[in-house]
Amino acid sequence: MIRRSLLAAAAAIALASPALARDPLVVGQTFIAAGLDPARGSAGWALVSHGVAEKLFTVNQRGRLEPQLAEAATRIDERTWTVTLKAGRKFSDGTPVTARAIAETLARTVTENAAARASAGTVTFEATGDLALRVQGERAIPSVAALLAEWAFAIYRRDGDRTLYTGPWAVESYEADRRLKLVPNAHHPAGGGLPPVEVRRFPDAQALALAAQAGEVDLAFNVPAETLPRLQRGDGITVKSFPVSYQYMAWLNTTRPALADVRVRRAIDLAIDRAELVKTLGGGMPATGAYAPEFPFSGKAARPFDAARAAALLDEAGWRLEGGVRRKDGAALRLEVVAYPQRPDLVTMLPVVRARLTALGIEVATRVSENVSVTAKEGSFDMLMWAQHTAPAGDPAFFPNLFLRSGAANNHARFADPGLDALLDGFGRESDAERRAEIAARAEQRVFEMAPVVYLLTPVWHVAVSRRAAAYTPWGSDYHIVRPDLRPAR
Repeated sequence: MIRRSLLAAAAAIALASPALARDPLVVGQTFIAAGLDPARGSAGWALVSHGVAEKLFTVNQRGRLEPQLAEAATRIDERTWTVTLKAGRKFSDGTPVTARAIAETLARTVTENAAARASAGTVTFEATGDLALRVQGERAIPSVAALLAEWAFAIYRRDGDRTLYTGPWAVESYEADRRLKLVPNAHHPAGGGLPPVEVRRFPDAQALALAAQAGEVDLAFNVPAETLPRLQRGDGITVKSFPVSYQYMAWLNTTRPALADVRVRRAIDLAIDRAELVKTLGGGMPATGAYAPEFPFSGKAARPFDAARAAALLDEAGWRLEGGVRRKDGAALRLEVVAYPQRPDLVTMLPVVRARLTALGIEVATRVSENVSVTAKEGSFDMLMWAQHTAPAGDPAFFPNLFLRSGAANNHARFADPGLDALLDGFGRESDAERRAEIAARAEQRVFEMAPVVYLLTPVWHVAVSRRAAAYTPWGSDYHIVRPDLRPAR
């Protein structure tokens, strides 16, 4: 009787185990793709992060460029390359990946998404064979691998109302702002043994941490530092911390009367104690400039903190301290500082930044924007806290061309400076890495002098994983969260 019971139990386990293995791994995040069209906004970046889309080239775990859907690239002249595609790759419906399919959709992306025009201007694509793609830039393309590894160049194919991709997972269903259900892409080289995945968006990082603690998610990406002690005490939860290539910064709206004065902007830059921000977040490094320290073109000295010099600059600008408040012509110096919950560290830093500016005599109001894209586009802020991967393809040109060049699509500071533009033009003429680093350094010095942006720190992020995802190793910031090595523990 006992033997029959044991055999029955063993049989039940044998039947249940495959079902358990096929339960979706739940990935919790504070962001999710805003849509399934890679040509719209930052959807291409998000879809790659979610494991749905790929690019012709990518950046690997060691931070090096490598081919993904491409096989190789040959330079024809300073603006033109031929890219050879890998044979045998397919979209998730089994359709072959061809140069013609890529040329059609990337031409659409370049037309509709300004981010795709940031580094080389308007790029054209022409199929010169089934697996041969001619790529030509409006400006010089020193490295086509670096260009096509940028997040805007996700590969896709449109089929009526459907958009198809090549990544290890395919979209089963999508609920805007809520969840993305994924199934293994049988046509991907790694697709056969992958589990289903559900990417679930949480309204804020505290809610995400609570979900991890309750066992509702297998992977909670970027939980706040203050939640780590209780998560580490949780049953079956492991916290993994890792340095990222993002920079935290704050845009200064140069169209606002007070912030149109460079002395006021420089005063704000000097008033922020970066070491204090690092302590507040429980990790990270004070910013040296636009780039994380891992990059050879990053600055070496931390941005200065000098409250006395900041006060003197405000005095020079006519903002005198009267009764603890800076005033000019009877009006108080007031700033609204905005952060957004999708990047919880920014919200955590908000009161610390406010305290430093208040100590300088500035009246500060703070706000958390649920839709930071609208806030940035409308310019409805004085100071906008921001998180940005500034060198997603390992090259310094992407960030200043997209965010700081006069009239650039993401110039949230509304900053225009012909001197900086002339320096940035140098990227289009130079392919040597050391000389590009020199251009970046000169451009960065100009930005320091004009202060349209305040660089804050390079962060450390924290990921909480369940026993099912215990083998997961985070890397690549949030550009590669759902990857083929995300598999349930056996």
